[in-house]
Amino acid sequence: MWQAYHSVSSLDEALALLAQHGERARIVAGGTDMLIELERGQRPGVEALVDITRVPGQDSIAQENGRIRLGPLVTHNHVLGSDLLRELALPLVQASHEVGAPQIRNRATIAGNLITASPANDTITPLMALDARVTLRSLAGERQVALADFYTGLRRTVMRPDELMTEIEFPAMRAGHRGIFLKLGLRRAQAIAVINLAIVLDLDDARVTRASIMLGSVAPTILRAENAEQALVGHTLDAATIEGVADLTAAAPSPIDDVRGSAVYRRRTLKTLTRRALRLLAAGDQAEGLPQDPAMLWGPRQALVTAGLPAARRHGAGEEIVATINGERYRSGAGQHKSLLRWLREDAGLTGTKEGCAEGECGACTVLLDDVAVMACMVPAPRAHGADIVTVEGLAHDDGLHPVQQAFIEHNAVQCGYCTPGFLMAGASLLAERGQPTEDHIRQSFTGNLCRCTGYYKIVEAMKAAAGQARSGADADGSQDSPHD
Repeated sequence: MWQAYHSVSSLDEALALLAQHGERARIVAGGTDMLIELERGQRPGVEALVDITRVPGQDSIAQENGRIRLGPLVTHNHVLGSDLLRELALPLVQASHEVGAPQIRNRATIAGNLITASPANDTITPLMALDARVTLRSLAGERQVALADFYTGLRRTVMRPDELMTEIEFPAMRAGHRGIFLKLGLRRAQAIAVINLAIVLDLDDARVTRASIMLGSVAPTILRAENAEQALVGHTLDAATIEGVADLTAAAPSPIDDVRGSAVYRRRTLKTLTRRALRLLAAGDQAEGLPQDPAMLWGPRQALVTAGLPAARRHGAGEEIVATINGERYRSGAGQHKSLLRWLREDAGLTGTKEGCAEGECGACTVLLDDVAVMACMVPAPRAHGADIVTVEGLAHDDGLHPVQQAFIEHNAVQCGYCTPGFLMAGASLLAERGQPTEDHIRQSFTGNLCRCTGYYKIVEAMKAAAGQARSGADADGSQDSPHD
């Protein structure tokens, strides 16, 4: 693991640390990939982590002079929850919705998704189709790089060790533009893409004047289907044109062959996915399937950085982590090199938070970090310093069990119980977010939680009952609905 963990209060402090440590340092913005790779020993030589997660003003989404600008701390849930981006960058919103589950989307950043440079990463294809560029900054200055020129190979980019990605920008989609992102995975949620694609079209009276088709997870880097793009220009999206373009798109790559799908399977499904995308675009139904009011589990501040650190802090061996856990102050001189999950279990003695997979797949380790639901296995322990954490031990109060806990008991929603703490935390976060969640909201909130024992029916049933209990309690004491209702 790392030797020193630096929590910075400004990007300038982060750049100075990158300049000092070079190849031995890595930035933590979401850290959802980084922490897992470090624990697996896949990042040899990394000695210093530089945490920018509490630098104010870096999670903004703005429109300026016809261009959209995203800061380096904009998460996938920030994108999913943005009305501006739903209107002006729909393919990016669709891709962000496909990433992980609410707990992961609350931490994982768009910038991190780009920098990780996997061709299966969902947001790269729409941003390339939208003609995005990124700003890279170091102490020596800054430069802008077109995203199409950013990648040099599988998990390789043009970034230097001393550079930080400070902005992503792209033209806003205008009237006459239509775009879509589609993905094929092996399950409905928490799936790595077998293939994905993004299409952005300029239309003039139903005729295509410009087309961009980007293909992901079919080659070591994102591919452009140039022949298919050219075949669209000057034509309407009629059945014959769609079928011909689908054939050309499937013929564009020499697909990779891996555990998620053979090359033959990828080529066939790419044709099917392209045909479906173009049909939806032709019908104006490109937003089909995207929830209009998704469950976010991001707390009242919507996972935004509203208060920064008063000063930078270095966490090395023996330096205290001081946090508020379940309403009580806790100090620890150990655990600086652990995940939040292991720190809670091994140092704080709170074993209710479970380790099921240690890679963000099962949700058993869900906790609230500053009111935001996260996977504790994907958060470094030093991030707890100065934070407010709630674990399953903190749900019940002097006046009784939390409504979700009581409902799980009454509706027999527990079998072996190992996954239950994660479900309880996700469910409690949902009830705090909206007093009367629909069944769709309940199912969305549990996409990051796996149960090996049941078909989830009793769990969903218990959540419906818990919502009724919470509403009864609110009616009794005159409480108001959440602003997110």
